Amino acid sequence: MDTLLTVQNLKKSFKDKEALKGISFEVHRGEIMAILGPNGAGKSTTIRNIMGIMYPDSGEIHFHQQTGEGIPKSKIGYLPEERGLYKDVKVMDILLYLADLKDYPISKAKERVLKYLKKFDLEGKENTSVEELSKGMSQKVQFIGSILHEPDLLILDEPFSGLDPVSQEVFKEEISSLAANGTAILLSSHQMNLVEQMCDRLFMIQHGQKVIYGTLDEVKKQYANFKCILHGENPPALLEKIPEVDRIEYQGTRTILHLQKGVVPHHWLKQLPVDLDIQELHINRISLHEIFIDIATDKHLISQEGGS
Repeated sequence: MDTLLTVQNLKKSFKDKEALKGISFEVHRGEIMAILGPNGAGKSTTIRNIMGIMYPDSGEIHFHQQTGEGIPKSKIGYLPEERGLYKDVKVMDILLYLADLKDYPISKAKERVLKYLKKFDLEGKENTSVEELSKGMSQKVQFIGSILHEPDLLILDEPFSGLDPVSQEVFKEEISSLAANGTAILLSSHQMNLVEQMCDRLFMIQHGQKVIYGTLDEVKKQYANFKCILHGENPPALLEKIPEVDRIEYQGTRTILHLQKGVVPHHWLKQLPVDLDIQELHINRISLHEIFIDIATDKHLISQEGGS
C-alpha cells in the first residue's frame, strides 16, 4: 500500500499543557482516513503541524519522502474548520487567487472552477461576490478552493458543518470520487454517521494520545459486541435473568441489552424467556457514535477485546 503521509511520535506542548503525547499514524494514497476526538483532544494541533502552521516539539512528519519545512504545500489541500474568504471579492477571483498560491496554472484553474461551480449548483455565480452568497454556498466555494489544484493530500476539517442534507450528499460523492482517483484524504468530523459511511480507517485521539487506530470493522470488533434493543412491558427482574448480558439500560418500555463479548446472536435469542413481552426487537453492532461518546466522556462502559 502506497503511504503518502507518515506521522511519527508527534509531541507538542503549549506552556505547561502537553497537547500531543507521541502520536503516530499513516495515511495511504486513495483512502479516506478519519481523525477523530472530542474538542481539545489534539486534532487541530495535529492538522496544523501537518500543514506547517506550527511545528512539533519532537517527532517527524513525512510527506512524499520530505519532512519539516521541505513538505511541498502545493501538493496539499486544506479546508479549515474556521471558514474565511475575502467577502468583497468575486468567486472566480478568489478561487484563481487560491490556485495561484499553489502554483497551479491559471488557465487550467479557470476551467476547473467553472466545472465545479456547475457540479455544486453554483453555475453563474463566478462573478458574484462572496458576501452575497449564503453560508452553504460560501462553504462550497471554499471546498472548491481546497481541491482546485489537484492535491495529493486533502485535509478536511468539519467539511459537512452547516450543510443541508442535499449538499452533504454532493460533498460525500466528491470526496469519495477524489479518493477513488488516488487522493489521500484526512477527514476530521464530529458527525459519526458520515464518518461511518465514508471512511476506510479511523484514528481517534483523547487527551493527546491515540485510543483508536484501524479499520471500522477492527474498531467494532475491539469495542464491544452486539446490543439488543427490546420494546415491551418487561419487569427488571425478568430481564436480569437473561444470560450473557453485560449491562442493561432501562428506558421505559424500551430496553437496551448490551451483550457480552463473543455472543452469537442467533444462539443467544434461543435463551430468551418464553414469557418475555416482545413488541419489537433489534440486534445490531454498536455504532461509532456510541464508541466515540464512551471514550470521549471517559465512561469506559463499553467492553473491549481482552477486557470486561
